[in-house]
Amino acid sequence: MMEYRTLGSSGASVSTLALGTMTFGAETDEEGSHAQLDQFLAAGGNLVDTADVYSSGVSEQIIGRWLATRPSEVRDQVVLASKGRFATGPDPNGVGLSRRHLARALDASLGRLGVETIDLYQVHAWDPHTPIEETLTFLDAAVRAGKIHYVGLSNFTGWQIQKAVDVADFRALARPVTVQPQYNLLVREPEWEIVAVSEAEGLGLLPWSPLGGGWLTGKYDRDERPTGATRLGENPNRGVEAYDRRAGHERTWDVLDSAAKVAGDRGISMAQVALAWLVDRPTVCSVILGCRTQEQLADNLGAAGVHLSQDEISRLNQASDPDPADYPYGTNAIEQRSRRIGRDG
Repeated sequence: MMEYRTLGSSGASVSTLALGTMTFGAETDEEGSHAQLDQFLAAGGNLVDTADVYSSGVSEQIIGRWLATRPSEVRDQVVLASKGRFATGPDPNGVGLSRRHLARALDASLGRLGVETIDLYQVHAWDPHTPIEETLTFLDAAVRAGKIHYVGLSNFTGWQIQKAVDVADFRALARPVTVQPQYNLLVREPEWEIVAVSEAEGLGLLPWSPLGGGWLTGKYDRDERPTGATRLGENPNRGVEAYDRRAGHERTWDVLDSAAKVAGDRGISMAQVALAWLVDRPTVCSVILGCRTQEQLADNLGAAGVHLSQDEISRLNQASDPDPADYPYGTNAIEQRSRRIGRDG
């Protein structure tokens, strides 16, 4: 059964599993996209996440047409999230977090989605060329104008999150309520800084790529490069989940073996194990699913309400430990920060 948590420090409630729509208009056609949206809401999901650059705006258009053909009680259930920052055209000012670009990007997203307000508007990445004060002032004005309800950050590092929160607090601007990082059993580096600052500042995490681009479903083999109709079968060098990039690390296979063991003992899929592990990590409010098909989505939604035992979590944590260098993130540094040195050993 689907569970709900508040969207960070806001009062809005969101399902612990969110529907990511990066595949809409690219790997999933409009009919399949609408079917996924119906399936997701029927399962109790309510947070739908998109961005202006997904399929060059087509993802937002597909969602907008779906919203327009559903009854008002269905539309009202949806907590709609989008993002702006990256280039959507050749204009040199059509990129970044400047007031000029975001004003146009937000209005364009509202138009494609066919709504007056986006519930969660996230800046898609840090912009080194725009003062964060300019970005946050624009977002605050958008909240006051009723164009967005909440502000979120995506792909920010720990110091960037802290600076954004501090500036918002100091200038009494709309405070970010969420952070959207890549986070999964194969990518635990967010725990070094991003999770810590999110806990300290009351921000909710919305992890993307919870299945590591398909790796955590168990579909890939250490002895055979992927082929066929999978993401890496079609493009083995695709992005952060590229086959050679991960297959050469023994830790990858340790994680997959551990997830497979937990899945076998539980009688559930490896994907459901990976999602259940992530849902219960500190400060996570919703995990963003990204599926090509309804079958994949159905399996992912099977993780709703699943909670692993402490023994299962410990086994997965041990296998997935990224084993950082000793300082400032390694064992010695953790022990030093515990304030126990000098008292009992």
